[in-house]
Amino acid sequence: MGGRCCFFTPLSMKPITAFLPPWFVLDPLLKNWLLEDIGRGDRTSGGLGIPDDRLCQARWVVKEAGVIAGLPVAERVFFLLDPRVEFKPMVSEGQACDRGETIASLQGPLSPLLMGERVALNLGMRLSGIASLTRQYVAQIADLPARLVDTRKTTPGLRLLEKYAMQVGGAMNHRMGLDDGVLIKDNHIAAAGGIGAAMEQIRDRIPYPLTVEVETENLAQVQAALAHQADIIMLDNMPLELMGEAVQLIRAENKRIKIEASGNITLETIRGVAETGVDYISSSAPITRSTWLDLSMKI
Repeated sequence: MGGRCCFFTPLSMKPITAFLPPWFVLDPLLKNWLLEDIGRGDRTSGGLGIPDDRLCQARWVVKEAGVIAGLPVAERVFFLLDPRVEFKPMVSEGQACDRGETIASLQGPLSPLLMGERVALNLGMRLSGIASLTRQYVAQIADLPARLVDTRKTTPGLRLLEKYAMQVGGAMNHRMGLDDGVLIKDNHIAAAGGIGAAMEQIRDRIPYPLTVEVETENLAQVQAALAHQADIIMLDNMPLELMGEAVQLIRAENKRIKIEASGNITLETIRGVAETGVDYISSSAPITRSTWLDLSMKI
């Protein structure tokens, strides 16, 4: 079955849902990460001569305040090592926790508990760090219509899980990869000889359901994107005053066109951007600038 996730949502946030891909998609990744860490075997645990049937109990503890993400993934890590391991979350996915809280209890044979500890904790800490910073960004615009979305600036191999963590934090996913939609950026525009030329070429070559988004840096490019019927217009690195003018221009022309703002979005600037009236604000910061949330496992 797939890894779908229902989780804690603060009352101040817009309703959100996070989905993990099916396990048959994630399992090869998890197995490779376990293989990387375990190699030819756990020399320390094996050297202790502990019987395979010796049962132990453990718990996961939060060492600093933050938003928890990745508990279903951690549970799967231990399951792949030994289905006898029982991993019980003590908090909901997406719940904000304080330092010292126990967020999960574990019971099972000692060997798989120790072999899976590092990989499971690494994933939990990475994803919780992303969810924690995402939640801060989302809180800045919680009372406004604009939604925070992620980007393709992700760690190779971790994209599925890092984008999941942003969902847990309250954001929406942008395209997962290059095949998800058309996004005509500055280099595409330069290569094609302009927005009009780029869109005319692309319209005849893409599958019917795909949307076409165009990156713009000034009002002239916004007008060109409107003239060629872009589905989504991105306002990239525009000063707030210019962004506000662009939003008014697009709304006057076609209210159905979605507007995305992007470029150097910070906790200090995101609210001002949202107040211009854009629909979406894309930022890589929750992934690229977040720090791991410190977690530990205690036998």
